[in-house]
Amino acid sequence: MAQEKIKNILVAGLGRVGILVATLLHESGYRVTGVDAELGEDFPFAAQQIDLSDPANIRPLLKDHDAIVSCLPFYLNKALVDLALEEKLHYFDLTEDVPTTQYILTLADKTETVLAPQCGLAPGFIGIVGAHLAQDFKKIRHMKLRVGALPQHPTGHLGYAFNWSPEGVINEYLKDCEVIENSEKKLVSPLEWHEKIFINGQELEAFTTSGGLGTMCDTYLGLAENLDYKSIRYPGHARMMNFLLHELFLRENLKETARLLAHAKPPVSEDIVYVHASVEGWNKHDKLLREEFISGYLPKTINGRQWRAIAWTTAASVAAVIELVDTGVLPDKGFIRQEEIPLEAFLNTRTGRFYQKKNAEDGSIEDLNISYPRGQNTGT
Repeated sequence: MAQEKIKNILVAGLGRVGILVATLLHESGYRVTGVDAELGEDFPFAAQQIDLSDPANIRPLLKDHDAIVSCLPFYLNKALVDLALEEKLHYFDLTEDVPTTQYILTLADKTETVLAPQCGLAPGFIGIVGAHLAQDFKKIRHMKLRVGALPQHPTGHLGYAFNWSPEGVINEYLKDCEVIENSEKKLVSPLEWHEKIFINGQELEAFTTSGGLGTMCDTYLGLAENLDYKSIRYPGHARMMNFLLHELFLRENLKETARLLAHAKPPVSEDIVYVHASVEGWNKHDKLLREEFISGYLPKTINGRQWRAIAWTTAASVAAVIELVDTGVLPDKGFIRQEEIPLEAFLNTRTGRFYQKKNAEDGSIEDLNISYPRGQNTGT
């Protein structure tokens, strides 16, 4: 891979996803340094133990790097992007938090480097897919984007496992959700607009959650009559979370609620990530069409270690975006919106190719009735 703009990358936060982000970038030929408050294992890349509760503690390291990737909780990212801006580093993160992204947008005209938040799964990959489906429509009636990271073998009333940050999940369940409805940009409540979804015969539910659209409402305002994002869960999950957060008022102590939920529903090794995107509308010949991208992804073995589906789908996405910036496919300056990233180029990056695999051995479901847009060949 030709590397032109980025050689040294600092990965902040070595949790479930951060370790894999750093590993993938290291395997791609970048010089990677990972930092975290605790280092509990040996890594194939350089790592330093630093207290990240104050992101300013990493300032001495920044002069030796070209880019920083934040895999930290969303509430630390504003301070981190300020540091990146001061030191003229390219900045990438995985945030789903809308205020954080809006803050980063305000910095776009002040930077000589890249600001690319929301480079994960949702927001992130789902926006790339949605934009690809929408590109040939003259008029869009509805764009529906749905993603779910679930245990393959659910138990209990929640039918869930916190393979992702519990703080991040609860934030998505409590913050207002941006949508386009009847050609107007609006805010709607989370855990609402409930619907049934069937994937390969499996009944699932979907409901509004915050942050999954990234900047798409601004991009598609005036182009799409309706646009919304929903999280996919097993039936009954939204009702239970509404009960816990609102009837029992657990929303009043988010830190304790996150601890309780993570204790009750710890991570599982056998997870599955569902991606369900569709666009309905009229093409240039005024024909009413519906284009779909529907897939399910399983855990994958990478570098001799098995990784959960939510980990590799998230990590592969941000690593692919970094490669596209580095090789000049994407701009090397300014704010990058996920919906501006071409799907074909994304899928042809070193880590974007992970999304192309279509059998259980390679990390996705062979018999899932996967639908790819306009005959795109995603086999390898």
